[in-house]
Amino acid sequence: MANIELPVRDSFSSKLGVIAAAAGSAVGLGNIWRFPYVTGENGGGAFLLIYLCFVFAIGFPVMLAEFTIGRRAKRNALGSFKKLAPGKPWYLIGSMGIVAAFMILAFYSTIAGWTLEYLVQAFANGFEGKTSEQFTRSFEVFQSGSFRPLLWQLVFMFLTAFIIYKGVKNGIEKYTKVLMPLLVVLIIIICIRSLTLEGAKEGLDFLFRPDFSKIKLTVVLKALGQAAFSLSIGMGTLITYGSYIQRDNNLPVTALQVSLADTIIAILAGVMIFPAVFAFNINPAEGPGLVFIVLPNIFEQMAGGYFFAIIFFTLLAIAALTSTVSVLEVVVAYFSEELNMKRGKATIIAAVAISIVGMFATLSFGPLKNALIFGRTIFDWFDYLSANILLPLGAILIVIFVGWYLGKKKVRDELSNQGELKGSFVNVFMVIVKFIAPIAITLAFLYGLGLIS
Repeated sequence: MANIELPVRDSFSSKLGVIAAAAGSAVGLGNIWRFPYVTGENGGGAFLLIYLCFVFAIGFPVMLAEFTIGRRAKRNALGSFKKLAPGKPWYLIGSMGIVAAFMILAFYSTIAGWTLEYLVQAFANGFEGKTSEQFTRSFEVFQSGSFRPLLWQLVFMFLTAFIIYKGVKNGIEKYTKVLMPLLVVLIIIICIRSLTLEGAKEGLDFLFRPDFSKIKLTVVLKALGQAAFSLSIGMGTLITYGSYIQRDNNLPVTALQVSLADTIIAILAGVMIFPAVFAFNINPAEGPGLVFIVLPNIFEQMAGGYFFAIIFFTLLAIAALTSTVSVLEVVVAYFSEELNMKRGKATIIAAVAISIVGMFATLSFGPLKNALIFGRTIFDWFDYLSANILLPLGAILIVIFVGWYLGKKKVRDELSNQGELKGSFVNVFMVIVKFIAPIAITLAFLYGLGLIS
């Protein structure tokens, strides 16, 4: 049987493109929507300190492990394991990553669609004159509807598919190199405005002054889980993006730069939100409604709030888009390389399939809210299965694969660019991926399943 000749793979054309794309994958609603409210629920500064430790002690090595797999194999998430471990069941890790990506985008696109709804409301000055009760009610009415939530979800999926359709260099790299700097500029503008509010100092104290009495096992494990969620590890995204990184790129430096970018934006999100929250006497532990209920209320009350609301929901939509692009690419790369589809066809089929499944997640807040499976809605199941099972399990198996199967020699070759760079970091890296990371992520995995508390 003749071998099928694979087409020349697209790749990132510059180091800036790699960092913009990978940081765009990591920087998303996890930083700007999830990080502030999880930090607020877990005591502020103490949580932030533990989170930072986990990002660099665990998240950075796991990210580097995924980059290593992807660049060495030059294949999609499943194909990488098939190439590096032919005839062995390690490819199941890649299968899990593709399923996780499909499932994550199905429900993530729901929330991403909400950002467009609120961006339109901000432009239309829809927040003016509303009370806090009216903000809560309007969010609930929108969330439980059918037409508008589905419309915005499909619009967001179209934007995501449009970028992916264009390819790696002319799509993902081209657009993230514009979107990521714009995102940073918009966040800084909101941060400056937030810091000028009366009472902002209390918000900064809450964020940066650790109260170590708040530290307990649950806080530690939530910080580890947030670090993993924020950096997009375990879902095949970083393996896929790693496969597009050119051979002369310094992988450890790139992974460190992406981790730093992700962390800086998460901290800036805290600086953007907590001073405003405290200035208007809002409980920082408001939960997921912080962004869609509390912040519009704050914008309505502050001078220049109309413009800052537009800026905020623009940056929120950009953050969501750079993430959805990376997640869809996991599925499209698999369709293209393993099922031998042309990229355009693979993009359309993947986007349509995920959109159809995602509709059920979107309708879980409205017409399907009573369609419960063991007490959870479809949206909740997608969230739970991906965040609590597939991602941590994938991350555990990835570090075990790199540490125990791929081996030190191959890892050193990849991280040192075949000996051109110093490989002194490899010994520490191997200890982390062999022993420390599997144990730490397993604890977070068991906590997510409710088996330890």
